[in-house]
Amino acid sequence: MPTFEDRPNTALLVIDVQNDVVAAAHERDSVVANIASLVERARVSGTPVVWIQHDDDELPHGTTGWELVPELVPTDDEAVVGKQHRDAFEATTLEAVLADAGVGSLVVTGAQTDFCVRWTLHGALTRGYDTVLVSDAHTTDDLSAYGLPTAADIIRHTNLFWSAGLAPDRTSGTATAAEVTFA
Repeated sequence: MPTFEDRPNTALLVIDVQNDVVAAAHERDSVVANIASLVERARVSGTPVVWIQHDDDELPHGTTGWELVPELVPTDDEAVVGKQHRDAFEATTLEAVLADAGVGSLVVTGAQTDFCVRWTLHGALTRGYDTVLVSDAHTTDDLSAYGLPTAADIIRHTNLFWSAGLAPDRTSGTATAAEVTFA
């Protein structure tokens, strides 16, 4: 039984695909192209596209680095949710936007895999949303020079982790951009 029985719709969530956020991201161009394809298919099907845009002292609102990448442009009727925390639900209007659209399921894309994407996925799941992480439509920077796993390893690990059901009465999983369908 789904958590949100009265919210049958799905939305495509595009997290922080901003100039400075993805400037050095792993496979940036292919990830952005996959997201662009998903955005187009969502629009054609009438699926809401919700854009998340981070700002803080290192990524100030209104700067060129803060802007969404030029390949991805929201339409006037698509919600753009500003955030200042890693979880896009935290202290934002995201929950209200999704509730107003009758959304109980999310298809998740964006950056950075190990920060805002992962935190938002967990935030969605704990709030009762069904989630699909698009396995080839999220990315992160390679910080292996600082002793961390490579970006490719972080992406693979997140895809593996998210591919299993993680909570009762909710579904979670992964799909490639080509496998995602919007009703």
